[in-house]
Amino acid sequence: MKIDFGALVAGYHSDMTRTLVLGSAAPWQQEIHELVLTAQAAGRAALAPGASLKNVDAAARDVITAAGYGENFGHGLGHGVGLQIHEAPGIGSTATGTLLAGSAVTVEPGVYLPDRGGVRIEDTLVVRPTGRSC
Repeated sequence: MKIDFGALVAGYHSDMTRTLVLGSAAPWQQEIHELVLTAQAAGRAALAPGASLKNVDAAARDVITAAGYGENFGHGLGHGVGLQIHEAPGIGSTATGTLLAGSAVTVEPGVYLPDRGGVRIEDTLVVRPTGRSC
């Protein structure tokens, strides 16, 4: 079960996704969950002022691709969040530009297997002058 949710406080949005299994997780579900969690950690670690949007995406995408699931990650890594739930910058493999200090962005890698299901883990983070925070 995928739950995509957030909050709206004083006109500003947050965005978060969690994937849950009702009952016991199958081994493939556990494997994909750990993979996506590792990819998200790599994407989060790449957030910094001046970081290329394309390179932030690649940090997470490369983890998924190395595990053999690159074709199963069919969307960008994240997006800006603020007065709108989805706003610039888009963080993806074809994105141009760089991250700015103070930007609120999501990091949301996912792996989706046809006829089986998938996993996405999403958090909203702020790009701080010294890196990122959630």
